[in-house]
Amino acid sequence: MKRILVSSLISSNRHAWITSKIAEEADYMVRNIFNQCKNSTSTSIVNIRTTTRHYCANVIKSVIFGKRFFEDVEEEEEHGTALFTILAHIHTLSISDFLPWIKVFDLDGHRKEVTQALTMVRKYHDPQIKDRIHMWENGLKTEQVDFLDVLLMLKDEKNGKPMLTIAEIQDLMIATVDNPSNAVEWALAEMINKPEMLVRAREELDIIVGKERLVKEFDLPKLNYIKACIREAFRLHPVAPFNVPHASIEHTTVGGYFIPKGSQILISRLEIGRNPNVWEEPLKFKPERHLKKSASFEVVLSDPELNLFSFGTGRRGCPGVAMGSTMTILMMARLLQGFTWTLPPNISKIELIESKNDLFLAKPLLACAKPRLPNNVYPKC
Repeated sequence: MKRILVSSLISSNRHAWITSKIAEEADYMVRNIFNQCKNSTSTSIVNIRTTTRHYCANVIKSVIFGKRFFEDVEEEEEHGTALFTILAHIHTLSISDFLPWIKVFDLDGHRKEVTQALTMVRKYHDPQIKDRIHMWENGLKTEQVDFLDVLLMLKDEKNGKPMLTIAEIQDLMIATVDNPSNAVEWALAEMINKPEMLVRAREELDIIVGKERLVKEFDLPKLNYIKACIREAFRLHPVAPFNVPHASIEHTTVGGYFIPKGSQILISRLEIGRNPNVWEEPLKFKPERHLKKSASFEVVLSDPELNLFSFGTGRRGCPGVAMGSTMTILMMARLLQGFTWTLPPNISKIELIESKNDLFLAKPLLACAKPRLPNNVYPKC
């Protein structure tokens, strides 16, 4: 699947098309927040978690299916909730993990919850896939446009059958929605509590982009401070405590520890990002730690030395680093450029507390947004 992703889906030849979809969804996001402000006397309380998750989900839906096919708010919520339910159970321990013979009883209810979530996701995905298959079989479609077209046309070399599975579509969706949205929510929460960071980020945007147009993909390499804020969020507030499990394919020794062949390997994102031997004051949000004095130095979100865990690295790293980085940076930059963010009324600071069940903020981030650009710059309906 990774080979297919790299060669056929997220190759350099498709980068411009993917970026255009990311930019379209960034326009929708900015426009929706701006419209909320217009309807609330130029200031509005925005649910950042909902905003960022919808943006990420809509990007991957546009890339896979070629359209934003969930226009109803309730459908968006239903689909998004199902995706995050599946994500929540990836690292959840079950008693049947240790006593496989009781798996059939589903004592903790995990199987039921995941089954219901998968059914909900397929409720929206399956009709799109079936319609597309029908179009190809009846000659109504002859050109590959989006990821779904590419996947449908991929054939197994041995038997000539399609290689697409529903699970692969779900994997693509799941791999895209949580990491960028979580990083931006945490970064913005930290920055609202320290307004001087917001000021510095806006100054960077005003110098590099200005106020007469929205930030574009070609601006992103120059936005080092904003990228440092996101990178710091990846370090301090990872989306999950561990990486996805891997298995050792042979006996090996790492750091003096013998790892038998077939062992399940889990890397602690928390321990890596908060390692006091690597990071000074590891529990403090300090974006400047990622900046260097060299004018030619460019901050990137990945770390090949794995001193923080954003997208992984090497053969088992995320194949969508370029896409994920562009999604995350453009989302953050648009939010900071388009709006002034302040605390909601009667709130003295954002409580930076992790949820009991995962590493998301315990409560969704709510913040007051006020437009800071000329009205003509914001995308129109």
